[in-house]
Amino acid sequence: MRACLCRSFPYEPHEGEGTALRSHPVEIAQALRKEIQDRLEQAGVTVIEARISHLAYASEIASAMLRRQQASAIIAARTQIVAGAVGMVEMALDQLKEKNVVELDEERKAAMVSNLLVVLCGEESGRLPKQPTDAQD
Repeated sequence: MRACLCRSFPYEPHEGEGTALRSHPVEIAQALRKEIQDRLEQAGVTVIEARISHLAYASEIASAMLRRQQASAIIAARTQIVAGAVGMVEMALDQLKEKNVVELDEERKAAMVSNLLVVLCGEESGRLPKQPTDAQD
């Protein structure tokens, strides 16, 4: 006998969803026990416990779920990288100001922030873009 809870519950909870097969094993086990009990009650059988021992999905579903997990991991990593980069930029600006290394107007600060964020958040080791120079004739 197969009880198919896959139609009632998603594999993993998505945003705003509640119970899922993978993340809520106790609730799923209770639902499974109830579904089996409902089917066997007429025969006088009492179901004490029921659990899922194995979850299997078609390869295309498993592939889509893997892509979703990878996308979530990439977003989490990028979020952490950006947060770290912003912190480093703030620290750099604060230290430049504290130590009176250089005085930057708002335009130069914006250029520095942009350049640092490009370098710190880039995929490869970065090279700063060339700054335009005033040509003198």
